[in-house]
Amino acid sequence: MPSAVRDYGLEQSAKTLLEKIGASDLAALVSVFWNPRLKSTAGTASYKTFSISLNPALRPFGEKEIDQTLRHELAHLLARARNHNRKIPPHGTEWKAACALLGIPGEARCHRLPLPRTQKKRSLFYRCPSCSLIIARVKPLRRRAACLQCCRIFAGGKYDSRFELLPSPPPLPSPTEYPAPSPHSSHALSKNL
Repeated sequence: MPSAVRDYGLEQSAKTLLEKIGASDLAALVSVFWNPRLKSTAGTASYKTFSISLNPALRPFGEKEIDQTLRHELAHLLARARNHNRKIPPHGTEWKAACALLGIPGEARCHRLPLPRTQKKRSLFYRCPSCSLIIARVKPLRRRAACLQCCRIFAGGKYDSRFELLPSPPPLPSPTEYPAPSPHSSHALSKNL
């Protein structure tokens, strides 16, 4: 697989945007790459390397879309830097404020471009011991988690170990997932009963 290619022109654009709003410390660190590994996402921002990776599939959508995606990802880096590199919600109020500073107020958290979406099979299941809600996941839970609905109802919205999600076998298919009987099958109901 080809590796990421640095784009010095876009990098300079990012540096200029940051310098205009007084973020010259971040401007000195930021780098921009075209990353062919990106498939369904338009771009990503890395807090560790202060780098932005853009999907090469953005190119056919034009300069405006590339610029907007660059600013979107730059807002992630700016929001984190303005909050002294502490962990913040990825598309929270800090990010929205950074978007406004970078000239994209009201930016959506996800793009609406017709890039291919990867659909991964959810083969891990967890069950709430109280309400029996089944949660399907692609990746295993990394830490203890509880049923949000039960925690809200019975614990005032706070985590409660009584509602901790437990590993579960896959749920049985619902009746709507079974194929409809053929009119020629022996299981079909007759209207002339």
